[in-house]
Formats: sequence, C-alpha cells, structure tokens
Amino acid sequence: MHAVVVRGTIHNADRTREVLNSQVVPLASGATGFKAGYWTWPTGEGTLNVLAMIIFDSEENARAAGDRVSANFSQLEDRHVVTLDGVEVREVVASA
Repeated sequence: MHAVVVRGTIHNADRTREVLNSQVVPLASGATGFKAGYWTWPTGEGTLNVLAMIIFDSEENARAAGDRVSANFSQLEDRHVVTLDGVEVREVVASA
C-alpha cells in the first residue's frame, strides 16, 4: 500500500470543510485503488493547516491520485480557500 500525503494552509475553514465533504472526499473515494482517507486540521488556536493521508492499493494508483491533487488544487488556491504546501507519495510500512 502507498499513501498520498497532502499538506496545505487553510484560509477559510468553513469553505474548506464544505469543499472537502462535497468534492474532495467523493473524488478521492472513487479513485482507482482507494482504500481509506483521512483529512485533519489542528484543534485550538493558531494557523489552520490541513494534513491529509489517502491510502491506495499500489504506488501507481497513489502517484496518479497525487498528480490529480496537484492539478486540481489550483482551483481552490485561486478562490483563496486553501494553499497547497506539498504532496508526496509514501510507502505504508505498518498499520493497525
């Protein structure tokens, strides 16, 4: 298994939550090889940033999904909802 790890800075929390639930999660869960996905942000005060980990059955499917994330993120950046800080693919070496 491989994970796509996405980091971003949130500029509008309400809009980000709306976009996650209405667009991002359905697209991710429908992607080839999707196994699980988690989108997180910190609790409390301070800068809001998102850390997402989306698990796929293979490196190939994870890389394809990572490429789509990078390509589609510009729409959110243009609307000042979220700024993409990084996307990487990592091998899942253990899980529980």
